[in-house]
Amino acid sequence: MSSENDFVKEIANKDEDWSQWYVDVIRKAELADYSPVRGCMVVRPYGFAIWEAMKEGLDRRIKETGHQNAYFPLFIPESLLQKEADHVEGFAPEVAWITKGGNEPLAEPLAVRPTSEAIICSMYSKWIQSYRDLPVLINQWANVVRWEKVTRPFLRTTEFLWQEGHTAHRTGDEAQEEVLRMLAVYQDFVENDMAIPVIPGRKTEREKFAGAHSTYSIEALMQDGKALQAGTSHNLAQHFAKVFDITYLDEDSQLKYVHQTSWGVSTRLVGALIMVHGDNRGLKIPPKLAPVQLVIVPIAPKKAREMVLAKAEELKTALRGAGIRVHLDAREEYSPGYKFNDWEMRGVPLRLEVGPRDIENNQVVLVRRDTGEKIATALPDLEAAIPQLLSAIQDNMLAIARDFMEENSFQAANLAEMEAIISTKRGFVYAWWCGSEECELEAKERMSATIRNIPLDQEAAGSKAPREAKCVRCGKEAREVAIFARAY
Repeated sequence: MSSENDFVKEIANKDEDWSQWYVDVIRKAELADYSPVRGCMVVRPYGFAIWEAMKEGLDRRIKETGHQNAYFPLFIPESLLQKEADHVEGFAPEVAWITKGGNEPLAEPLAVRPTSEAIICSMYSKWIQSYRDLPVLINQWANVVRWEKVTRPFLRTTEFLWQEGHTAHRTGDEAQEEVLRMLAVYQDFVENDMAIPVIPGRKTEREKFAGAHSTYSIEALMQDGKALQAGTSHNLAQHFAKVFDITYLDEDSQLKYVHQTSWGVSTRLVGALIMVHGDNRGLKIPPKLAPVQLVIVPIAPKKAREMVLAKAEELKTALRGAGIRVHLDAREEYSPGYKFNDWEMRGVPLRLEVGPRDIENNQVVLVRRDTGEKIATALPDLEAAIPQLLSAIQDNMLAIARDFMEENSFQAANLAEMEAIISTKRGFVYAWWCGSEECELEAKERMSATIRNIPLDQEAAGSKAPREAKCVRCGKEAREVAIFARAY
């Protein structure tokens, strides 16, 4: 059995070896494990419970905006995928192919779903006949496969879980409204449930989704100073509609192509949760997503064990009845100190300690994971105090993450300034950009920094950029501020 001190020593220091710290937290908190299949992970129950909480929060929001869930096949015939050249070219290196069924070669190879535009568009071309059939607002929760060369649990794996929305509309304006609506849904979820601040914006032509007219993203900043694309929303315009012949008869009796969108987030959000909030003691999970919001740890000498456990059971029942997700750790083989470390590692927002003296004083001790603060709380006040504390923890975690993002957002007037920032401080760099791909590419080639997005709120972005609106690379007049960063 590990000692209490050894428990934490088994995690690398995040300031000394960030990559190892990330893997150690996943392993010790039992979020996931490596599988025998190259590049694939096994999501363990605790990790899957976090994903289920994310899924629940997102699914509710998606349905509130009028979308319905459906499911489409995992396999896509080669002929369907090949219909859209840019789309195929964008995914070609990552597509896994099935060429054999049982012992028989397939008449046509099947792609294992890297994304579902092709298979869904083929169905929309059958289902949509009239303007009365529009809009089509469909979402699916599914797994996808992309044959990645370099993988990392949750952030980039060969197979991962996600949701992907696919919609069809009468007009381009309706499609654009949908794109921005769903980007706002993602921002609302990530900021309010995950306690992670993000910057919504438009991707450059070079960075947009293969086959899309335009792509929008929300970008988050990890504690190591790298950016992470936390969600994307794409305006597909009529591109796929023309390829797959998705037309409708409008009110004016004219046959027209639909306007489409697609949007999605994936299990990489679990990775974001770890990297934004975690510390050298493990995870910190925002209360809204925590599988266990409060863990009860009885502190009971043998002679008082029965009395303390009875009180702990009573508290568990009462708090569950009040809607709190509670776990009672009654394991006899571990000391209270070991349990403290264990549940801190798992990121449980609140710990409740109860012992003989607490019972005698008609109180318990609550300990916050985010601050470590210990709060003696009278038993009659407990049911009211805990929801208030959970709310305070949720707000504090967002505030800390927002402060970190602000403290690690910089401005650069030229590439030399940007390179100095990227190579030492990292973080977000706000800079004016003329819009040329040549200027965008030089930043990428020189310092591995990409334009994460062009913020939708250009007024706010402009206040963080150099006063003179000159392109960071060529010095020509620029109209937009872009965010540059190294990224996952």
